[in-house]
Amino acid sequence: LPIRYRTRDGGPLTVETSVTGTVDLDATRKGINMSRIMRSFYRTAEEAYSFDVMERTLDAYLADLDAGGARLQMRFSFPVRRDSLRSGLSGWQYYDIALELIEAGGTRTRVIHLDYVYSSTCPCSLELAEHARQMRGRLATPHSQRSVARLSVVTLPGPRLWFEDLIDIARAAVPTETQVMVKREDEQAFAELNAANPIFVEDAARLFCEGLRGDPRIGDFRVLASHLESLHSHDAVAVLTEGATFATPSLDPHLLGTLHHRG
Repeated sequence: LPIRYRTRDGGPLTVETSVTGTVDLDATRKGINMSRIMRSFYRTAEEAYSFDVMERTLDAYLADLDAGGARLQMRFSFPVRRDSLRSGLSGWQYYDIALELIEAGGTRTRVIHLDYVYSSTCPCSLELAEHARQMRGRLATPHSQRSVARLSVVTLPGPRLWFEDLIDIARAAVPTETQVMVKREDEQAFAELNAANPIFVEDAARLFCEGLRGDPRIGDFRVLASHLESLHSHDAVAVLTEGATFATPSLDPHLLGTLHHRG
């Protein structure tokens, strides 16, 4: 669906959105009216969306479907214009974002999910490449790879946490974001940036954690990070949680496999 969203840096923005609405039913009930879920959502579909609008949609779910709990998720690709590192070119970077509003046990939880795509240069590989140059007179290439982190955060009452704010936290924590438009000078600048910020996957998770902890608008959170290894035939992954919302001894076996960038 084409849905409008409020943004921090400009007016409302319309993007294609995948909407998932679910309700919790008593164990003795046989089912729900599927069309009623959509009709309840369409009451607010023309508004510029925020969590406040989603709250009203969830109210309608609970009332119209006589549900004990409900969940609404809005997934979309959020565009931000980014400048190249040196050449002065610019282009659109797209961030996969999902808003999730959950009603369970009489409590409502607001969650924002962000997929952040970055380049990770292996510190060990960088050290070995330099050792080969200095000690053996051989040119060696340190390996780096496209990497994806999914930041899932609970937003607290009070000042609004904008999409752009969460993106800024990710970019400040790990600055080697993949580039949109590049010329040769940009590629060289990106190589220099990667060399200045070598990082293992567990380092990345800790850096994202530090950035999220530093924002008073964020409560519980989870960081999933995956470095799509160019050396190994398997990926390097890390999971870090803060608080009870995302703490679980079990993970969906396919969860980490969803950490990829579709391009």
